Amino acid sequence: MNETYRALAEFAQTWGLLYFVGIFLCVVAYALSPRRKKQFEEAARMPLRED
Repeated sequence: MNETYRALAEFAQTWGLLYFVGIFLCVVAYALSPRRKKQFEEAARMPLRED
């Protein structure tokens, strides 16, 4: 049982790390996408708008 737990823990650590690195890279690509620039600039000015 101890060896099974160790193998499962190593698998989870390795693939979990790769999964979160992949998610992080997707979020960074989304945030830095040139297509989103206008949308983010509007959102940045939203608190300063007087409706």
